[in-house]
Amino acid sequence: MSTLEELKRDLLADGVIDAAEVARIKDVLYADGVIDKEEADFLFELNDAVSGKENAPEWEEFFTQAICDFLLKDEVSPGEIDAEEEAWLISKVNNDGRVDEAEKALLRAIKAQAKSFPAGLESLL
Repeated sequence: MSTLEELKRDLLADGVIDAAEVARIKDVLYADGVIDKEEADFLFELNDAVSGKENAPEWEEFFTQAICDFLLKDEVSPGEIDAEEEAWLISKVNNDGRVDEAEKALLRAIKAQAKSFPAGLESLL
């Protein structure tokens, strides 16, 4: 796949994400060892598209881990959610008008792993 858009079209062809597709996404996104903003945006787009569907349990696990890595293993504010990250995360979680199970799992994981948990995120739980 040459672009994330092509990968997204391919992954969403059947409307769900299965375990093999999770492994494929992981290989592509972690090829350089880090999750960048474009890749994190891509994961939220995928999640919004498959929310409420019969996805493999590996999807929620991977989504949570990858977004936690993006937010908590960055160079600017490692281990913390800074104001810019908080605003980004709130906009992504609220993008489709509801907080789904994968997003709730993500917020719980961030709350458990981060040095502090911003009040704006607390309201989403």
